[in-house]
Amino acid sequence: MQSGWKLGRAALKSLARTQRPITARDLVPDMAQKGVDIRIGLDIAWISLKRLVDLLVLVTGDSDFVPVMKFARKEGLKVYLETMGHGVRRELKAHADFVL
Repeated sequence: MQSGWKLGRAALKSLARTQRPITARDLVPDMAQKGVDIRIGLDIAWISLKRLVDLLVLVTGDSDFVPVMKFARKEGLKVYLETMGHGVRRELKAHADFVL
């Protein structure tokens, strides 16, 4: 999702060396992920309610997913958590059936 514009790296370096007017070529889109967690959570809830799978593998370190993990487990899914070796809050691991 594009949330606006910002100065690109090359423009920042150039402007640090020489004072000049900013041009359109100096600007790059400012991309941000907004609302991605909620969309993933809704997909997991829908999959859980429809009983489309028996096992969910969630690759995250974000504890914002705890409520949907609880929901999926209450609906009978096994929830495996893959943290890619990153440290995560204990609460996230506590709501997984298995941590990979």
